Amino acid sequence: MEEIKNIREAKVIETDQVKTENFIGKVLNEFGAIGSSALVLIGDKLGLYKALAEYGPMNSSELAEKTGTVERYVREWLINQGAGGYLEYDPLILKYSIPPEHALALTDENSPFFVMGGFQIMTALVKAHNRITELFTSGKGMEWGEHDENLFTGTERFFKPGYIGNLVNNWIPSLNGVKEKLEKGIKVADVGCGHGASTIIMAKAFPNSVFYGFDKHKPSIETAKKHADAEGLSERITFEVAGATDFPDNGYGLIAYFDCFHDLCNPEGSAKRSFDVLEDDGTVLIVEPMAGEKTEENFNPVGRIFSAASVLCCTPNAMSCNGHHALGTVASEKILSETVKAGGFTKFRRATETPFNRVFEAKK
Repeated sequence: MEEIKNIREAKVIETDQVKTENFIGKVLNEFGAIGSSALVLIGDKLGLYKALAEYGPMNSSELAEKTGTVERYVREWLINQGAGGYLEYDPLILKYSIPPEHALALTDENSPFFVMGGFQIMTALVKAHNRITELFTSGKGMEWGEHDENLFTGTERFFKPGYIGNLVNNWIPSLNGVKEKLEKGIKVADVGCGHGASTIIMAKAFPNSVFYGFDKHKPSIETAKKHADAEGLSERITFEVAGATDFPDNGYGLIAYFDCFHDLCNPEGSAKRSFDVLEDDGTVLIVEPMAGEKTEENFNPVGRIFSAASVLCCTPNAMSCNGHHALGTVASEKILSETVKAGGFTKFRRATETPFNRVFEAKK
């Protein structure tokens, strides 16, 4: 007993109290972030941010009146948002306001800085934590379509601003000769298209080309069709339920994977399918999350977000059909290259990048 007591005392002596206190401070911040994420979504759904952006500084009673909500709930919502730095509080007039820079990120869905979809994604994924815990011991998977529905809408809202800002102006021009082909007219496959945001952006930019969007998630395809109808693009876009290894052969000049190749349970098989249905001089565009070649290169805010998404969604989907090659969000360029080349391609290069994405080009 005396020996055990001495060991315990030694551990206490060796502990850096300041370091421990700093860590506890970090943990407290995490607690606040988790709870506040739900409140951000409430602010989005009820139009609280938009009302502040439109009408200017308000107190809880005024904001509740403008949004048709109850003041007693709005009161602490505002305190939370002020404490988190999302809103600013003026103690002289006892009112809250939203800085225009914050409004750009929280209310403007067409802004490249819009972040609300990210809150939808992460809160949806957290809801699956009990199921994911079981997968750690069973080794089984969880399909994309089994998640909370906020994941599907959130994914569109989160990635769409980046596509608006980069797809036509940056990513496509970085591919050898692809922009010119699209302007003349080719057939394009968007594999894993989700709600069709990327497909529709390309179709609007290149009216001489024909587009096909494929996804195995039927509700997403139904939503994509509605979006295409609303944009008047149904004659040039065909959305269809299809898997990544058996999507129809229409003789494509371009095949695109937007933030989905790492989710596939058979990425090699999908690469092989793309190789088979791609024209000889065609191109495959693969947009992947930003990740480092070394493990430690992912120890940053972006790597933290993507690795969390990988554990909660991307890797489980890849494992859901006995996937033997689950890439996940932080797959290195080397691994991606090897996977694509295993499908038959001989050329693979990083064409361009953003702080959040790596953009790759593959050719026969």
